[in-house]
Amino acid sequence: MEIVHTSQSRLEQVDFDDLGFGRFFSDHMFMADYRNGAWLSPRIVPFGNIEVPPSLCSLHYGQAIFEGLKAFRSTAGEIALFRPEKHQERFNRSGNRLCIPPLSKELFMDAVVELCRVDREWVPRKQGSSLYIRPFIFASDSFLGVHAAETYLFMVITSPVAAYYKEGLNPVKLLTSGEYARAVRGGLGEAKTPANYAASLLPAERAQQQGFTQVLWLDAIERKYIEEVGTMNIMFLIDGELVTPPLDGSILGGITRYTVLELAAHWGVPVKEKRITIDEVLAKAKSGGLQEAFGTGTAAVISPVGWIRHGDDLVTINEGRIGSFSQKLYDEITGIQYGERPDTFGWRYPVPA
Repeated sequence: MEIVHTSQSRLEQVDFDDLGFGRFFSDHMFMADYRNGAWLSPRIVPFGNIEVPPSLCSLHYGQAIFEGLKAFRSTAGEIALFRPEKHQERFNRSGNRLCIPPLSKELFMDAVVELCRVDREWVPRKQGSSLYIRPFIFASDSFLGVHAAETYLFMVITSPVAAYYKEGLNPVKLLTSGEYARAVRGGLGEAKTPANYAASLLPAERAQQQGFTQVLWLDAIERKYIEEVGTMNIMFLIDGELVTPPLDGSILGGITRYTVLELAAHWGVPVKEKRITIDEVLAKAKSGGLQEAFGTGTAAVISPVGWIRHGDDLVTINEGRIGSFSQKLYDEITGIQYGERPDTFGWRYPVPA
C-alpha cells in the first residue's frame, strides 16, 4: 500500500471538547480503484477534494454504498475497532444488491486499520467520543444510461465525533411515519445505500418541526408493522422479553442490533425477532407491559425512547426515563469498546501503533 503523508496536519484546528458529529475530518483518506475486474492501487493520501465529471454515473443513478464503524481509545491509550468484520460483511451485502463488485476482507481491513494507524492522533481521548470511520464505494464511469458501471472508487475517510444525538442517553421522542414509506421487501431497505437515507429526510424534518427527534417507520404496505427508527434499529422490552422486527428484506441489519441480541441471549433474556404492530406496542405501553424501548446503532449505540406518537395517540414509556436494561446494554457495549470491560466475545480489533 502506498502512503503519502500530509505536509501539514490540521489536528490543532480541532476543538476536541466540541466535536459534534461529522463536522471535522482527519488528515488522510484511503482510495482504491476497480477496473478490468480487480481492485487496484490501494493508497493513503492527504484528505482533500476529488474531481469528478458532471456525467459521473453514480450522481445520476445512485450506484453507491457506504458503511459506518468506529475506533475507540482506551484509558491506557490503546486503539481498537469494534466488530469491523461484521461491517465488511454487510458492506459486501449492500454492494451485491447494487451490482458493486465485492471487496476482499483483507482489502477492507487493511484500508480501515492502516488509515486509523496513520491518523491515530485523531482518535479522541475523551470518554464518549470516538473516531467515526466511513468506508464507501461509488460507480466512477462517465455515462448517461441505466446500467451497472464498469469502474468504481473505494474510499475511507474518518472523523472524530462526540455523541450523535444531542439528547445523549436521555430518552428521545418518536413520531410514526404516517403517509411516508421508507422501503419495501425486495427494494433497497436492507442495503446501506444513500437512497435509503434520502427517502427519510423529509419525514424526519417534518417530525422535528413537531418537536420529535426521529421517525418510527411503519411498513410500506399495511402501514401498521414497526420496522426501524430513523438511522437505527428498534427494540422493545415487553413483559421481560426483548422483541425486535425481523430482517425480512426491508430493514438494515445493524451491527449494534446483532450485538444487543447476542448480549441479551448471553444474559438469559428471552429474545424474539417477530413482526409487531404499532397498535400492539401502544396497548402494551398503556397496560404497563412495555417496560422499555430503545434504538440501536453504531452512531448512538443505545438511544432510549421515552415517547411514541401515532396519530393522535401519545404514550410515555418508563415515565420518560432510561430503563435499567437500556442502561446495562449501553454500559456493557461502551465498556467493551473502550477496553474497560472484558471482551469475552472477541469484538475488539486492535489497531497497531
